[in-house]
Amino acid sequence: MIIRPLSESYAVSPQIAPEDLAAIRAAGYTTVIDNRPDAEIPGELQSAEMRSAAEALGLSFVANPVIGGALTMENVEAQAAAIAAAPGPVFAYCASGNRSSIVWALSQAGQMPAEEMISRAAEHGYQLAHLQPQIEALAAQKARG
Repeated sequence: MIIRPLSESYAVSPQIAPEDLAAIRAAGYTTVIDNRPDAEIPGELQSAEMRSAAEALGLSFVANPVIGGALTMENVEAQAAAIAAAPGPVFAYCASGNRSSIVWALSQAGQMPAEEMISRAAEHGYQLAHLQPQIEALAAQKARG
């Protein structure tokens, strides 16, 4: 398992397994967000199994499946809500961590400059520069109320 922090309170990772959850908790994360649709993965890694294992360790678990190339505003809003409701740092995963990075940047638009979000993601190999106009538009929309 590879933990890639994008902020002090949010990290992403490629696909994890139930046995990784204890280390995630030990690293200080309180909420786990699964951004991978169940149709992409074997049964033992699907959200129901992961939820059961996470909750058994006292972690909050949120399933917010993001379909590659078909990200929706509902995904963005669900990610924002899960991050806002988390009692502590959030750990999100998908196949590579890319979708979890994208949905984070869009959901947190206006919380930090778009360039900083893009730079933090790039430090871990996630290329989000093409999203800068969308991040800035969402930030402006939030600022207008």
